[in-house]
Amino acid sequence: MVFLGFIFAAILTVIAAIKLSTYADTIGEKTSLGGMLVGTLLLAGATSLPEVTTSVSAIVLDSPDIAVGNVFGSNMFNLLIIASFDLYFRKQQIFQYAERSHLYTASLGLILAIVALLALSLRIDYSFMGIGIDVWILMSIYVGGMWYVSYLTKKNPQEPVVEPEEYNMSAISLRRAIIGFIVAALVIMGAGTLLTITGDQIAVITGLGASFVGSFLIAATTSLPEAVAVLVALQLRNYNLAIGSILGSNLFNILILGASDIFYQKGSIISAVSNVHQITAAAVGILSVVILYSLIRKPRESTFRYAIPSLILVILYFISSYLIFIQ
Repeated sequence: MVFLGFIFAAILTVIAAIKLSTYADTIGEKTSLGGMLVGTLLLAGATSLPEVTTSVSAIVLDSPDIAVGNVFGSNMFNLLIIASFDLYFRKQQIFQYAERSHLYTASLGLILAIVALLALSLRIDYSFMGIGIDVWILMSIYVGGMWYVSYLTKKNPQEPVVEPEEYNMSAISLRRAIIGFIVAALVIMGAGTLLTITGDQIAVITGLGASFVGSFLIAATTSLPEAVAVLVALQLRNYNLAIGSILGSNLFNILILGASDIFYQKGSIISAVSNVHQITAAAVGILSVVILYSLIRKPRESTFRYAIPSLILVILYFISSYLIFIQ
């Protein structure tokens, strides 16, 4: 029964995510926001709602390993998503259409991964206003980094990248898109709570452990909205929406640590979790470097040469997952 509940929540998440990305594309098209901004902020925040409810619910269930593992594991899985779709759509070379702003957000994601790894290694068990000092540092870097990204984007405006065969969503009104987006986001939030409860029970039944279940099983499942959102965005030929939703979601997930730490009353949440999360944080950093290279490299005529970074990223993901499992 527990496994059926987990599968039901996963299916519900996928259905809501399809609607979410479609409405986000309409909002970006019918407003002045554009694919990059809608992807990095609006869609990324909404598709990260399962991570929010999952991590907070895990704290309520007194399972900080699931909460933290879900955040870093989701960031790992998100980068796997964009690499996998890049391999599948390799002939279209989706990174070729990425705006410069994505380079800024990817760099910020790398910095946050490095700081998170340091926090997990140093284990500074000191809190301020109920939140660990290490989480305060991560959130400060996030806020300051997003401000600087916005500043750089305005200072160095880029001509919109022309994406082929742009899809016209004029059949859906802006009002309907906004309402539909909100409803789909609420459905995803509810499904995320159910995923946490059933996932925690699965960890007990199978004996896999909260760290692995949080970093792999639940993280992969709560990242289903990102996977579906990216697929729909790529089918709509909105490549900036696809890339922005992944990179923005990884940044937004760092804020989830802050929300989790507020509910965790036993000290700094990062100091309370297993050492295995150091592997996950390190993996996020390494995978982020691969994504950065994909964004800055010159266009490749050869489809095979173009696909090499994404292929390397997929291999590194499974190596990291194996290391997490044996720990």
